[in-house]
Amino acid sequence: QVQLGESGGGLVQAGGSLRPSCAAPGRIFKRYMLGWFRQSPGKERDFVAAASWSGGSTYYADSVKGRFTISRDNAQNTVYLQMNSLKPEDTAVYYCAATVLGGYTYRTSDYNYWGQGTQVTVSS
Repeated sequence: QVQLGESGGGLVQAGGSLRPSCAAPGRIFKRYMLGWFRQSPGKERDFVAAASWSGGSTYYADSVKGRFTISRDNAQNTVYLQMNSLKPEDTAVYYCAATVLGGYTYRTSDYNYWGQGTQVTVSS
């Protein structure tokens, strides 16, 4: 079993920024596409962003496009999610995940490895 590790969530005021990160074993990180998902109470876990192994291809949910940026540091086996202009509706537990498909997918069922999540709370 491979467990990813998120950190960097927290409490921030609307309009602020956070940059959670996710570390993964190199055997996973350097081959798989990594993604970020989020889940708030009463809602399904939704896709946020994903990045290819090279980092050359990135994908974003419409709700975060233009505000969030996903990036990878393969040398550090770490993926980041830069979140700017945060809104209260961004409040959720954020999870990073890896898919063995190696290509873009936004479906939670396609991701094989998950972290335990990091809480992001945006106050108004």
